[in-house]
Amino acid sequence: MIAVVGSNMVDLITYINRMPNPGETLEAPDFQMGCGGKGANQAVAAARLGAEVLMVTRVGNDNFAKNTRENFEANGISTQFVLETETTSGVAPIFVEKSSQNSILIVQGANAHLSPKDVDAAREEIAKCSLIVMQLEIPLETVYYTIELANELGIPVILNPAPANPELDLYRIASCEYFLPNESELGLITGMPVETLEQIEEAAQLLVEKGIKNVIVTLGEKGVLCLSAKNKTVLPAFNVDAVDTTGAGDAFIGCFAQSLDAGFSLEDSVKRATFYASDSVTKRGTQYSYATAEEISFP
Repeated sequence: MIAVVGSNMVDLITYINRMPNPGETLEAPDFQMGCGGKGANQAVAAARLGAEVLMVTRVGNDNFAKNTRENFEANGISTQFVLETETTSGVAPIFVEKSSQNSILIVQGANAHLSPKDVDAAREEIAKCSLIVMQLEIPLETVYYTIELANELGIPVILNPAPANPELDLYRIASCEYFLPNESELGLITGMPVETLEQIEEAAQLLVEKGIKNVIVTLGEKGVLCLSAKNKTVLPAFNVDAVDTTGAGDAFIGCFAQSLDAGFSLEDSVKRATFYASDSVTKRGTQYSYATAEEISFP
C-alpha cells in the first residue's frame, strides 16, 4: 500500500490560443473542470495502475469537497483521512496553449491546513504502507514531520518538490529515499544553474552529497537523469505528439510509486513512469489522461 500525504485541487482548465495582454479580453475555445492537485493526481495515477492507496489530505466545506471525495472513492482510494476544513477547497486555474504548454495558478485553500496532527491521526494506517509519497502543496512543517515519521517507521519516502520552494531545508529532507524534481525545480532548490546536462548533474550531485539516496530529475523531451552515490543513468524520453502536458509530472510519480510498490527495480520503475507520463500528454486534462492498467501496455 502507498500513502500519499499531500494536496488536492479542483482543476479549472481553459484552452487558449494565447495568453491575453494586460487589460485585454480574449475568447477561449474550450474549458474543462476536473479533480487535480499534485497529491491527488499522483494517488489516482498509482491507483489506476493497481496500487492500494491511502490519501491523507484536507478539503474545504464547499461543493468541491464532495466531488473530490467521490473522485477518490471512484478510483478505489481510501478516504478515511480526507478531512474537512472550515475554508474553501484548493483550486488550480490552468491555461493550456496550442503548443500544449501550460501555465498554472494555485490557491491552496484547505491544503494549507494539513497539519502534523493530521498525519499523526493516520499513523496506524501509514505504518502498513510500503511507500510514502509527498509534494510541496502542503505546509513544509507537515512535510518535515511526515519524513521524520517515515524514518521512525522504516518506510521510504518519495518527495516531489513541487511547486519548488527555495525555503526547503535540505537537511530536513536528506533522509528521503527518492527525490524527484524537474530541472527548473532542481535549479531553484539548489540555487545552481541547470542550463546543460552537465550543470543538472552537478546540481543533483549536491543533493546526493546532502544525503538523499536517489535524485531523479525529469527533463521533458531530454529524458530522465537518475543519480545516486554509486550510479548515474540518463534514460531517454518517448517521442509522442503532445496535446496537453498538464499533470504529466504527477503521472510519472504515481506510476513510479506503483512500480516500486509492485517490486520493479529503480531503473525499470523510471522507464515505466516515463512511458506512462508520455502517454498522458497525448490526451487532454489531468486525471482524465491517466490510463488504467488495462488501457496501457508498457514496453
